[in-house]
Amino acid sequence: DPRAEELRELARLADPQEFVLARRVEELALALLEEQKPGRRLYTNVEFYSAVLLSSVGLPGDLFTPTFAVSRVAGWTAHILEQIGNNRLIRPEADYIGPTDEHFVPLDAR
Repeated sequence: DPRAEELRELARLADPQEFVLARRVEELALALLEEQKPGRRLYTNVEFYSAVLLSSVGLPGDLFTPTFAVSRVAGWTAHILEQIGNNRLIRPEADYIGPTDEHFVPLDAR
């Protein structure tokens, strides 16, 4: 994802110390994935370096996931509209089938 490459550079500039750690984690994860799935090239997703940037501006870690979800709402909405338009299911694995009565508990209260 070309966005991940741009975010990697922004993360390096925003928080050099955190970037060094993130880069090392990325390298280790990719090496382990290569070991487990030889020959299959896997790429770092856009959220990886987004998390470094969000942290650098002081966003609490327990808000990262909601932030990533909000950024996808437009795409999810487009999928729904496409599905309504041609009655063809798009990414059925994206349907949430878990409990709907759960309440958010901050990390420090878990």
